Amino acid sequence: MRDAQTGQRPLRVAIIEEDCIRAAILLDGLRDAGVADVEVIDTMTHMLRRLSIVDPDVIIIGIENPSRDVLEQMFQVSKLVSRPVAMFVDRSDDGMIQAAVEAGVSAYVVDGLRKERVKAIVDIAISRFNAFDRLQRELTAARNELASRKMIERAKGILMRTRQLSEEEAYALLRQTAMNEKKKLVDIAQSVVTTASLLEK
Repeated sequence: MRDAQTGQRPLRVAIIEEDCIRAAILLDGLRDAGVADVEVIDTMTHMLRRLSIVDPDVIIIGIENPSRDVLEQMFQVSKLVSRPVAMFVDRSDDGMIQAAVEAGVSAYVVDGLRKERVKAIVDIAISRFNAFDRLQRELTAARNELASRKMIERAKGILMRTRQLSEEEAYALLRQTAMNEKKKLVDIAQSVVTTASLLEK
């Protein structure tokens, strides 16, 4: 269901919490903040399958007495779902906090489960997730751009060597071929490099 004004569906939250009292605190905190679309998952069994069915925008994980094994399992969930994750635990240590950060947990709250804090922490989790996601996309784009430039440089070098062209002429040939074949410049460069490597064998 989508919001009539924004065209977006209301925020959908999944709560993973086996303890019904703690789950109720999280649920009350969200409902008090106007978040009505909430699904409580009260067992770890088939958790990923249930999350894929619910398809939440945000996941809140509550663990009263976290063992290292349970936390590791939750961190794996965080890595796999690619959603903002807020985790409430009653106790932790530096190693677990570091592991949470590495797993992509957006908000890791120790001994802070109070209903009036829930929505603010969810908002922080979403903001951190979005900021990190944007950085990741920018980094990927930069790496792809660098890889494309290297490929084009290699292709130019091959054309300059095999056809006795200047650098400008080699680049112009690559560009013209890309335009003629309606392909990206980097794809033409890749073809030149691949062909050259086959001929050299």
